[in-house]
Amino acid sequence: MQIGFWISSEEHGPNEIVRAAQRAEAVGFPYVQLSDHFHPWIDRQGQSPFVWSVIGGIAATTKLTVGTGVTCPIIRVHPAIVAQAAATSNVMLDGRFFLGVGTGENLNEHVVGKGWPPLEARREMLEEAIDLMRTLFRGGERSFRGRYFTVPDARLYTLGETAPPIYVAAGGPKAAELAARAGDGLIATNPDNELVAKYDGAGGQGKPKYIEVQLCWSRDADAARDLAHELWPTGALGGQLAQELRRPADFEAAAEHVTLEKSTKHTPVGPDVEPYVKAVRKCADAGFDHIGLHQIGPDQEGFLTFWEKELRPELESAGVLKAARAASRAR
Repeated sequence: MQIGFWISSEEHGPNEIVRAAQRAEAVGFPYVQLSDHFHPWIDRQGQSPFVWSVIGGIAATTKLTVGTGVTCPIIRVHPAIVAQAAATSNVMLDGRFFLGVGTGENLNEHVVGKGWPPLEARREMLEEAIDLMRTLFRGGERSFRGRYFTVPDARLYTLGETAPPIYVAAGGPKAAELAARAGDGLIATNPDNELVAKYDGAGGQGKPKYIEVQLCWSRDADAARDLAHELWPTGALGGQLAQELRRPADFEAAAEHVTLEKSTKHTPVGPDVEPYVKAVRKCADAGFDHIGLHQIGPDQEGFLTFWEKELRPELESAGVLKAARAASRAR
């Protein structure tokens, strides 16, 4: 198992993200994961840089492993173009790139005016897109004709020695089955034992399992909780609403009556180490072997210092990281 650093493209500009990745490497994180959005969830988050440009900046200045969390390769960007971007990123990172994919959100995909298919169709499109990208990753001139995508006579000339792995985001049983069937690994945001069991049972046993953990370190726990609520009230929206709304303003309206208690119920905050250790252990116990810590808000440096001087040593002394490293060596 590894603990990485998850950087929100909705909260930070491109140069900030590159600097945060550099600092994450300096304090010992082995990988960073970046969200891929056209819009932030709400205006107060304030950013949405183009993820592929940012990955280039990180590749040029670090030796980190880098992945998207996650890219939607079915509407806003054609899967052939995503394949080219992923292959180039993989070359720039000397094979240290992974492509996280998912069925996306209307928030980002509607901007190209191609409509918003129902979830079942988007799952079918995603599986076909993965097949298409793997076809191009094999090299040589390729043609592909599917139900949703057609690619005549295409070739990726810039390819690494190995293709980038494709990890698939899942929040429910059908998506978990798709991830196990079509992907090289799983990405999730909730430490759900049943989701992991479904994934393993559908063929995912032994494949990497990534998860994002939102948190907000600060010396003032109340201020941290307020900030987490201010920037991420949408985390408390249930059902498929997060996939269906079109604009940041729509998310703000939907989250207007979300209470601070509800939006931060599972978010570790403040200066004490124990809530963070508990959150990491919960993910590990659920079966996740890559845990990405997402520090909410502008104080990335404060959290990274906290990680280096307090949280990482505590995880090591508690046996969480020691067990993770032993498991990693065993694989």
